[in-house]
Amino acid sequence: MALTFYYGSGSPYAWRVWLALEHKGIPYELKTVSFSAGDLTKPEYLAMNPRHKVPTIAEGDFSLYESAAILEYLEEQYSTGKVLFPGSVRHRATIRRLVREADEYLAHALERLVDHVLFTKQEKWDLQEIAAGRKAFLEELAIFEGYLRGDWFGVELCAADFTIFPIIALCLRMEKKKPDLNVTGALGPKIAAWMKRMQALPYFDKTYPPHWKA
Repeated sequence: MALTFYYGSGSPYAWRVWLALEHKGIPYELKTVSFSAGDLTKPEYLAMNPRHKVPTIAEGDFSLYESAAILEYLEEQYSTGKVLFPGSVRHRATIRRLVREADEYLAHALERLVDHVLFTKQEKWDLQEIAAGRKAFLEELAIFEGYLRGDWFGVELCAADFTIFPIIALCLRMEKKKPDLNVTGALGPKIAAWMKRMQALPYFDKTYPPHWKA
């Protein structure tokens, strides 16, 4: 039974799953849903994901949402080939901790900026709130800079890399709307070099958010 992947362009959570699918070489059918067209509130989608968010995967009568859970499922269901949680028990536990930290802290810091920069009209921007959101995000980035001791966040390319990269990439994308955010210039040297390694992955361009290419 072929896996169907429901994706929304620009969602860091959906991008995480797309990177993981490509990394593991799992065959899938890509279904791009439209936020503006209300695809996430249609009955057929809500039957799979009552949270009306992306991503969702479906295989026959089984569906799963929440990107962290999806990565765990892909690892167990498709056990051949490349892995998302490599290394020893302790290494794998550390990767799971990093995924959790990225979702709980880094992504939460980003959401503050997303709300104020992407979802608020420019004439209503609260510059103090944006500055505070930038500060909180950079503080989290500094913590993750300290976690990066090799080429990847795990002993090799792993679920933590696929989780952290899209969150940072979305923040950098916001610089197109507000250049003086200048998160790019504030990246630590290890994170900056790691971003380039991620961008050099053979499937990176395939998974790059389509509407960002315009």
